[in-house]
Amino acid sequence: TKFIKYMGDSPTIRILDFLITGRDFDYSLTDIATNSGVSWATLYRVWPMFIKNKIVIHTRNIGNAKLFQLNSKNEVVQKLVSLYRSVTRVEIKEKIYA
Repeated sequence: TKFIKYMGDSPTIRILDFLITGRDFDYSLTDIATNSGVSWATLYRVWPMFIKNKIVIHTRNIGNAKLFQLNSKNEVVQKLVSLYRSVTRVEIKEKIYA
């Protein structure tokens, strides 16, 4: 996505891109790894930072799977979503006026 192109193609940005895009839903760690294109080992390495900084919140359990969602009450997350929207708007304008 354009967000990844602007911010850099790193595992953290890929995870953020996926979570921001699907911010209204909660996901298992397996879903996050698969849909963000990040390996399970890499997700396991960076995930504690998402928890520590309260970027994501635990929403519920389904069997043994814990589900997480982007923490929309976190001010930093709100700014990231705003940045995501701005980048998306620029992309749309570029396509319209190209």
